[in-house]
Amino acid sequence: MRTPHTPTHHPAQSDGPRTERVPQDRNPYDELAALADHPLDGFLTEDHVPAPRDEDSEEPWAPPNHRRGSRRRNRATGLPTMVRLLAWTLTLACLVTLADRWALLYAEHKASERLKDELHLAAAPEVRIGGFPFLTQLARQRLDSVRVTVADIPAQRVTLTQVTATAEDIRIDGDGPTAVRGALVRQMRGQVLLSFGDMNRELGASQVAFTARGPGLVRAHGALRIAGRELRVQADARIRRDGERGIATSVDGMQVGIGDLATYRPGTGPAEGLHLTDASARRLAREAEKIKAMLSVPEIVHRLGVPDGAVRAALHDEDKLHQLTGAPRFLHDLTRVNLVDTALAHPALLQRLGLDLSLLTALTKLTRPEIADRFSFAFRLPEPPSGALRLRDVTVDKDGIRADVSGTGLLLGR
Repeated sequence: MRTPHTPTHHPAQSDGPRTERVPQDRNPYDELAALADHPLDGFLTEDHVPAPRDEDSEEPWAPPNHRRGSRRRNRATGLPTMVRLLAWTLTLACLVTLADRWALLYAEHKASERLKDELHLAAAPEVRIGGFPFLTQLARQRLDSVRVTVADIPAQRVTLTQVTATAEDIRIDGDGPTAVRGALVRQMRGQVLLSFGDMNRELGASQVAFTARGPGLVRAHGALRIAGRELRVQADARIRRDGERGIATSVDGMQVGIGDLATYRPGTGPAEGLHLTDASARRLAREAEKIKAMLSVPEIVHRLGVPDGAVRAALHDEDKLHQLTGAPRFLHDLTRVNLVDTALAHPALLQRLGLDLSLLTALTKLTRPEIADRFSFAFRLPEPPSGALRLRDVTVDKDGIRADVSGTGLLLGR
């Protein structure tokens, strides 16, 4: 049996290239043995450790990390924690505010409907609850302020155009905005307005207009139809307080104008009755026939205070007549003469002066209370079940009559 021959490797003796002789008839086992003798172990020794990398050399390749770029973008565009907390806080505050406003609107609506039912109003009043937030006020059962505006409240002959009241320090009795049983109003102040427009519609029947004449005084002027004729009418209504809760009027200065000829004032006083106007008195003084007709009536002469001798001289002498009638005192006295009784007793004189007997008869039947009733009005504030409600002041301005109202300790809704 032949023993395999193992070739022995002899290192080269020189630095030149080494040549290796390979037998012609190559044996595969010899090749395996040569691979086993190949110096692979030296690959793992220090002689084959990679050289250290130079700092200036490029960084070795590495696979891309996409998460690193995404992190950079989040840092650049993401909100900081404080900003996010602030955004959540603002969102929560908006939701709480919306809830508070909804509860406020609901409470105002319920209060408006309740006032409408209790006061028997045609329309629901406007209710505005002050203070913020509303829910905290409701929790402590105390409201800062409530403003109520009521329009068109019937008050005897007139309608109160607007009643505005502001209540402060209100203690409420209830379990929430849907279950309020009552309220105690510590302080209340308000104002009542009676507009001239409503007075014209309700008292004047579209024929008489009311305007402000001064503090506490209202002028009524318009037209009245008497005996088939349209006559001017004028009166002054003085506004006054009637107790602590009422307003009343006293009408005076009433007069009915008959063209520019005469003025009729109902009553029996010295300034009342039928009187010539200044213009008609001057005109009559220039008309000799008419003034002579008046001087021929003893009652008129007596009221004028003219001596009988002067009257007889004036009736027979035109110069004396013009001298008498041209005196300022005569014209003043002539306008102060009440022609009612004289005219009725001397209808011919009435016709010569241009007065209609039927019209004068109708005027004499128009008494002072009848005219005053056309312009007078009054109203009273309702008496509260508890507490005090009173009128403080009454004034007249260009819009109408205003009355200041105050109240204390008012108990509502129980």
